Amino acid sequence: MDFLSSVEDSLSSVQDSMSAVMDFLSIPASVRRDGAVITMNEAAILVTLLAALVSFFVYVFGGYHGAAKPLHARDPSLPPPSEVIGLRVYPIKSCRGIQVDRVRITKQGLDLDRNWMFIDAEKKKFLTIRAKSNMTLINTKFSDDYSELIISITGSPDEVRIATRPTQEWLKENCTLDQAEIWEGPTDVWLYGDDVNAMFSKHLGKAVKLAYKGPNPRLAGGSASEELYGKKTSFMFADLMHVQIASEASLQDINRRLLENKADCEQLTIERFRPNIIIKGNEPWEEDRWKKVQIVVLDHAKEQLRRYNFDVVCRCARCHVPDVHPDTGVASKKFEPYKTLMSFRNIDKGGPAAQKPCFGMLCIPQNEGDIWIGNKLEALEMTDKHLYNTTKFSDL
Repeated sequence: MDFLSSVEDSLSSVQDSMSAVMDFLSIPASVRRDGAVITMNEAAILVTLLAALVSFFVYVFGGYHGAAKPLHARDPSLPPPSEVIGLRVYPIKSCRGIQVDRVRITKQGLDLDRNWMFIDAEKKKFLTIRAKSNMTLINTKFSDDYSELIISITGSPDEVRIATRPTQEWLKENCTLDQAEIWEGPTDVWLYGDDVNAMFSKHLGKAVKLAYKGPNPRLAGGSASEELYGKKTSFMFADLMHVQIASEASLQDINRRLLENKADCEQLTIERFRPNIIIKGNEPWEEDRWKKVQIVVLDHAKEQLRRYNFDVVCRCARCHVPDVHPDTGVASKKFEPYKTLMSFRNIDKGGPAAQKPCFGMLCIPQNEGDIWIGNKLEALEMTDKHLYNTTKFSDL
């Protein structure tokens, strides 16, 4: 018997017990059916204990982190749940990501996602695949205990190791606190020294510095700005938003169209689009209408049912980054899959998205905790009003 069945059986038993209590409370004050005497104080204590037990099961079955929710039937108008089939973390912006089996969600995004970026050493401006496509040949992986980030370059035996969670004391002694520009906005950064930067400067053909996010929050803009989202939120070095969720069903629809159109492009993997959370998906593009979703974690080891909620703030408007093959760092001369995407995915007329195709949804986490592959994702609310960098979240 699994945990949910146990909870349901226990709830039924509690309901039966409550009925029995109410039954004896309906007869004369101090006499039970078996003739035994019970005082009203004892009855009150019994009712209190049973009520506490009911509250506990409602907490476990219907809520998370102390936020109890009533049991209710799922709205039949919502799409069916889907399965989380992939989790990806990109420690360094625009460099090769890491597939993981489980990851912690934080209010700023996935743990260790885009905590670092490379900047032009002279201009102190961020670098991406858009200008340096061979950045995708810079590989990242975690040590077995996740204490170190191991950085290497495809085809080179050399590697650099840095702490995944450097202390403030270490940063002050070994790095320089400075300002860098990312998307025309300043942010504070800790800059590593030449012992770290030399091999990457050689690979990229210019002097670069590895930057770690500084202590001050980087506030989100666009659809996640205070004006449109309704409150300030901070994140790391992602382009626009904290978390990107993508659907494998939608990716397969793109691949089908590439084949039908005989496009000069091989079948795509999800890595081209650099999402964080990948779901199996039901119908292609069903995610376009998400407003709020939750990932449901059934933790058998801890006998807990947890829910992690996300506000789905806007669609992800696409540039030419997916045109770069992640294994070679070479961009498509035929501008694929961008060209095919523009033929049917130029669907959002808000702001700069009006001239771009869309794939994936950009989200803001509402609570923190661990998720893993095999969890279920459920849509909680849907909308037809997404308009990139235009519509207030409260109006969706």
